Amino acid sequence: MRNLLTHLKDRTRWSWQGLVATWREEYSFRAWVWANLVSAGLAVWLPLGEGIRALILILGLLVLVAELFNTAIERAVDHTSTEHNKLAGQAKDAASAAVALTALAAGLAWVIGLLSLV
Repeated sequence: MRNLLTHLKDRTRWSWQGLVATWREEYSFRAWVWANLVSAGLAVWLPLGEGIRALILILGLLVLVAELFNTAIERAVDHTSTEHNKLAGQAKDAASAAVALTALAAGLAWVIGLLSLV
């Protein structure tokens, strides 16, 4: 049991370190955090249905998850080589596209939620 708690403590610390480092070094992540704080505030304040409110909040978190993966991929690719490589560029572009599609899904949830108010 002690080993389990030690591993849990280490993993929690490493996760927190990754989150803090991304916050400090990635403008995009900070921008998405602020956008999600506004989005969450509006989702709670507006008279949205429980389901659409939950969807908006969950998709907002998924945008942050996608941005964390995007950052991890960019860092790994940049660490591997500083030379321009077509495959490396495609990997970074695909990771960026994942963020964009996740944000699009969150935006679509907002459109549906706002249309339900009309």
